[in-house]
Amino acid sequence: MTEYIQINLIDIIENKGEPFAKEILSSFLCPQNIDIEDFLKKKAIVMAKQNTSPTHLVYAPYKGKYVLAGYYTITLKVLRVSKTALSSDLRKRISKFGTYSEDEKAYEIPSYLIAQLGKNYENGYDKLISGNELLQMACDRIREIQRLGGGKVTYLECEDREKLINFYERNGFKRFDKREIERSEKRLFKSDYFIRMLKYLG
Repeated sequence: MTEYIQINLIDIIENKGEPFAKEILSSFLCPQNIDIEDFLKKKAIVMAKQNTSPTHLVYAPYKGKYVLAGYYTITLKVLRVSKTALSSDLRKRISKFGTYSEDEKAYEIPSYLIAQLGKNYENGYDKLISGNELLQMACDRIREIQRLGGGKVTYLECEDREKLINFYERNGFKRFDKREIERSEKRLFKSDYFIRMLKYLG
């Protein structure tokens, strides 16, 4: 079994300095999704320093050394989900820690958003880790945080592409809503909206 190393970006910044961190991130390539590459190179350091959206770098062994294979970013949000978007079983689980609004017929749930999830295509490093493994790491990290602070739900947003949706559904996520893509984001995506998907981390 491959032994991956996960490093919080803020630890690199604090221990090695911001220029060193920028150099590491500058080599990351993700031509399949410009937003993933754009975020890591232009926004991840600022958000890590603000502690608003911590980024975790994932390293994999390659020819006797460890290389950057992928990353994920998580952030705390209050998620609003319509009652009708949830199965009866999921409503029952969520009602234990979510707040229900009778007026809006929706739950407000403290949850963690998997804001970014991507593999590094530089030198074929993307082949060193699967999407399933990377997503599992993000979910496991959120479980650790929730053990300390509570909560059971994570969610994400993705483009309305069958391959992407099938991938997340295979990993236990369920569709519950759509969100219109903001004007500032549209240059990075072909869709006009994101599919929103959640998972109960039981």
